[in-house]
Parts: sequence; C-alpha cells; structure tokens
Amino acid sequence: MEVTQIKTLIQCDFDGTISVEDVSFIILDQFATQPWRPYWEQYTQGKITVGQFNTRAFSLVKADRQTMLDYVKKAARIRPGLPELVEFCRKKTIDFVIISNGLDFYINFILKSIGLNGIQVIAAKTTFDPNGLKVQYPAPDGKDLMEKFKETYTRLYLNQGYQVIYIGNGVSDFPSARLSYRVFATQDLMTCCKNGNLKCIPFENMHDIITGLRDIE
Repeated sequence: MEVTQIKTLIQCDFDGTISVEDVSFIILDQFATQPWRPYWEQYTQGKITVGQFNTRAFSLVKADRQTMLDYVKKAARIRPGLPELVEFCRKKTIDFVIISNGLDFYINFILKSIGLNGIQVIAAKTTFDPNGLKVQYPAPDGKDLMEKFKETYTRLYLNQGYQVIYIGNGVSDFPSARLSYRVFATQDLMTCCKNGNLKCIPFENMHDIITGLRDIE
C-alpha cells in the first residue's frame, strides 16, 4: 500500500515573533499625527478587530514610505536564527509562510535587508496617501478581510492537506494556534495557550524553533 507523505507548512507571525518588538507600534509611535493607542484599547477590549485597529491607527500616519523605512532600518530588531530556520525548512521540504496583521511594505523591506528573498508574505497591503496610510487585508479569494485574517489562511492550508506548525507571540495568533499540529509561542500567545490548555513550545529565538523541529520528517 502506498504511503502518502504528509505535507508540512510553517505559518509564522512577524511583529513580535520574527521581530523582537512590534514594528507597527514603532512606526505608529514615531509617525502617527494623533494618539493611536485609544484604538489599541478598543481592540484589547474586543470592541474592534485587529484589522480595524490597524486600518484606523495607520490612517493617522502621513509620512512617506522612504522616511518610515529609514527609521525602521535603525529601530527594528530581528530575533536571531531566521535565515537558519528558513534554510532548515528548505532542506526538510517544509513550506514557510509569513502571515501577519502588520504591513507588507516594512515586512518585505526587513526580510530583504537581511538577505531573505522569495519568502511568501501575506500581510496588509499598504497604499501610501498624504492623508494617511490605507490598509487592506487580502482574503484568499482577493476580497478584503477585516477579521479572522490569520485563521482564514490556517484553515485554507488545512483544507489543502497540510499539517500546520504555528509560530507566534500575540492574542491574534491564538485562533490559528488552536488549529495547528504544533505551536511555538512566546509572550501573550504563550499565556493564551496556558489559559486555553493548549500545549505549546516556548521560544526566545529562531534557533529554538529549529531545535523543536528536529523530529519532523
């Protein structure tokens, strides 16, 4: 009888997971023309979705793309081991996808700046406008998706026959983590997993992820 090989995919968050700090917060703190944290409070209180938070908060940012990227280049820090993790996945034939509520322009810039090209990134599409950034979240069918962004893609991959390994740090990662075969967590996601009785593997850097994947065939 023919044995079907299991397809494995890593779905990885970006802000606070690949990056040490949330890069979107770094940008908002530096460039928002009005207070943005009231929107964050609305999100943490469950009054708006994370997509609605980012759409409203980034509408307060009117700086141009290059000015923001110059600042991000100096301010953003990346957890050690990402290139090694990507190479490990390549050798193990594990698909690696970054799915983030953050904005595509700075995620792609940061990856390129550390020599990582060709990684699939699914994140908010950014339109630069003098009146404020416009943010749109693309669903798999191309329509706008303002809630359950990460979870929607996790379910897509599961329907495609993948076992999903999840890496994340935040509350918005928990719905996807609950659906996943294995979970690597830090910060708020680790708390969510503990409170939700969901087994997870803690990590501080991407080398920890590699160690936790050694048994994956």
